[in-house]
Amino acid sequence: MFYYKSHRPKYISPNGWDLVAMLMILGALSVLAWGTAQMIAPYQVGQSLPIYLDPSCLPEYAVYTIVRMFIALLLSLIFSLIIGSLAAKNKHAERVLLPLIDILQSLPILGVLSITVVAFIQLFPNNLLGPESAAIFAIFTSQVWNMTLSFYQSLKSVPTELHEAASIFHLSKWARFWRIEVPFATPALLWNTMVSMSAGWFFVVASEAISVSNQLITLPGIGSYINQAILSADLHAIFYATLAMLIVIICYDQLLFRPLLKWAECFKPSQSFEDTLSQQSWFYDLLAKTRLLKKIQSFFTVIKDWFINLSFLKISNIKYPVLPLPTKNYLPSTLFIWYTALLGSTIYLTFFLIRFIHQEIGLTEVFYVFYLGSITGFKVVVLVLLASLIWVPIGVWIGLNPRLAVICQPIAQFLAAFPVNLIYPVCVYFILKYQLNVNIWTTLLMILGTQWYILFNVIAGVTAIPEEIFLAAKNFGLKGWIWWYRLILPAVFPFFATGAMTAAGGCWNASIVADCVKWGEHELIAVGLGSYITQYTSQGDFPRIALGIAVMACYVLTLNHLVWQKLYNFAIKRFS
Repeated sequence: MFYYKSHRPKYISPNGWDLVAMLMILGALSVLAWGTAQMIAPYQVGQSLPIYLDPSCLPEYAVYTIVRMFIALLLSLIFSLIIGSLAAKNKHAERVLLPLIDILQSLPILGVLSITVVAFIQLFPNNLLGPESAAIFAIFTSQVWNMTLSFYQSLKSVPTELHEAASIFHLSKWARFWRIEVPFATPALLWNTMVSMSAGWFFVVASEAISVSNQLITLPGIGSYINQAILSADLHAIFYATLAMLIVIICYDQLLFRPLLKWAECFKPSQSFEDTLSQQSWFYDLLAKTRLLKKIQSFFTVIKDWFINLSFLKISNIKYPVLPLPTKNYLPSTLFIWYTALLGSTIYLTFFLIRFIHQEIGLTEVFYVFYLGSITGFKVVVLVLLASLIWVPIGVWIGLNPRLAVICQPIAQFLAAFPVNLIYPVCVYFILKYQLNVNIWTTLLMILGTQWYILFNVIAGVTAIPEEIFLAAKNFGLKGWIWWYRLILPAVFPFFATGAMTAAGGCWNASIVADCVKWGEHELIAVGLGSYITQYTSQGDFPRIALGIAVMACYVLTLNHLVWQKLYNFAIKRFS
């Protein structure tokens, strides 16, 4: 008996899950597209964009803020992949990029905005895209440095056996990057992306309500809504803004980060059955049940494989040596030109900065600003030490309990994203009521948005420990202090070093917000470098803004060179 076999193409019929997933995805893309289109409206410098405290306006403001933050996040990811790789694989670039990142991550957002907003307005005249670009750039600067350092640290910590596997399969450098290095760095990069997203929320008020040269440029968004609520001393509006932030954070946690965390589990060196059960995402499971979307995914998988295995980058019949990886030998003349150009540009920029500052500022004021910097530096060191004592044990506890991490992750995200400005009413009330010292009690505001770098990096470090290591420690009977000293602390130390370095830079930046506390008619100013920069930024005094930023850069470079960089290098060499 013969059976007729149809040669008609086999069509994939979508199911109900496809319909639900497509509606959610297309709805989210439509909202983002609408918010992006509003960024190119006509705009004249000095034009007032009113911000209404009516709660019905918050959904629209939330869309504007989300669009800015996700554009900045995408740019941060691209920047991290390029600059982190360059710093990890080229020692000559590393000597320049790491100190530069240390300086840039500590530059005050207000100082950056005061300079960039003018440049972007000139770049996009008579268009809202100018101020929008300045706001996105400010959010970008609050997100990117932590992600770049995390990716750099992961590339420096790739295990030897993974490099050996790449050599066995004769992977090109391009394929090695995408198939070995990026997957290994993905879990830690994802955790740091979450805390970077929260850092963007922390500075969203400064980026959407730009005060430069006695002129306030407001962009519609949750940040400008919070700024208007603070100026109006409206507690009801503060409550509505907090509620809107909570809803937005829950949405992107459920629709973005939770599915990504579940997906990133496949990149861990090993995982236990408990890990598999703990990382659950209803949206990820919904996508897994679809038919049409999975077919579309297979199409993009083909494109991804083609991109990774580009034929002109594929090198065959070449035996790659096992670690240490080959380093490119540069001609002495090339290195001489590189370092000469670097030294010359540094000397020129330093001379130009000194001349620009010296035109209006005397030596006495310069010494006074260095004194203010020493006060802020002391606060930063103390706060980072206290935060480390608190959050390292908590981070280890959360990292060792995957089920607990599922509960704590969105809570930590919300607390990390909580703008310090929303705490101003409580801070001003208690300081005025009990006559507290402004210089001491406003200091705590500096660490509120930056301590999470330590927590998230420690969690990422604990989750990166292979299950076999814990089993070996259990077999050897490691308990108590020996368990901490021999297993946990060495394993998480490289991640902690990254978090502590980023938290210190974030503290310097947060001093701009913490040293000047406003609520309605009340204004509390603490002694420090942050209040100095804030004061002259609002007045548009660019020489003093430049002096404050330069002094902050000097302190950051000194502390990073003497403390954090040595600690980081020790962690990489000793505990990777």
